[in-house]
Amino acid sequence: MTQNQAGSQKPNTQTQGDRIVICVGDVHGYITKLETLWSNLKSSTNPLQFDTAIVIFLGDYCDRGPDTKKVLDFLISLPSKFPNQSHVFLCGNHDLAFAAFLGVLPAPKGDDSWRFKETWREYEESEDREGWYVGDGFEDMHLQGRRWGGSIRVRFNTAKGTEYKGSIYDAAPTFESYGVPHGSADLLKAVPNEHKKFLADLVWVHEEDDVTVETEDGIKHCRLIAVHAGLEKGKSIAEQLKLLKDRDSRVPKVVALSGRQSVWDIPEELTSAPTVVVSGHHGKLAIEGLRLVIDEGGGYERKPIAAIVLPSMKIVRDTDVIN
Repeated sequence: MTQNQAGSQKPNTQTQGDRIVICVGDVHGYITKLETLWSNLKSSTNPLQFDTAIVIFLGDYCDRGPDTKKVLDFLISLPSKFPNQSHVFLCGNHDLAFAAFLGVLPAPKGDDSWRFKETWREYEESEDREGWYVGDGFEDMHLQGRRWGGSIRVRFNTAKGTEYKGSIYDAAPTFESYGVPHGSADLLKAVPNEHKKFLADLVWVHEEDDVTVETEDGIKHCRLIAVHAGLEKGKSIAEQLKLLKDRDSRVPKVVALSGRQSVWDIPEELTSAPTVVVSGHHGKLAIEGLRLVIDEGGGYERKPIAAIVLPSMKIVRDTDVIN
């Protein structure tokens, strides 16, 4: 099954062998980079294959760059502009936090008594240092929404060597792209309903049963799992996939969307049959066998946005000069 909108599915009308798969790395609010990358993908790909491609966006559409609003407009327009493509919009950790601030995270299934403030408890010792949001509507906001809309006390991000932009998520440019100051509850009015729906419908994981990949050993038919950060080692794959497919918003921090070392490798449970695990998130481009990490930009202004095309494993960047 593939998706034409975040969260909506339709059967393939072609065999997988006839369709290429394009996985696009983190965009982080850079509309010019996204538009140029899309143009480069179109120019460097057989037109029929491009027009019928499965395009998987790996998440993190917002924050850091200046044009989140325009990025979401672009993504929302794709299904009508390219109706024969299938579009999958994964949720990144930044997108989850944006959705949480807006109050559009999916409610936990079958638990009417649940309140999002219960996600704070485990991390309350970080509230002051991270400057969690305390404005209108914070009383029952998911932890990540409060972290996203807050004002971090420490101004310099030593891990990245950059200054924070408003919050620990660098969310200030997202607020500003909608014409409101960072941390303002007016964002809820400024974000159009179609953007809220887009964020609310983002999927946390996507699977393809049969994707062809060119390897050193020849063409392989593989299962493909796309998830923003990766899957944890030493934990049941079935349980992880269930949580992700259910979009279980009771979890304070979704490791598959926000983890680092613990989700880098392909879990051993998936190595018995060829399985591609493709992610963004990690601020680098890495191809390690069937483990694909496509986030060359990392939200940095001077770094490119990249995509990978399967089966060829070709990397396309917004900085490529294509004649």
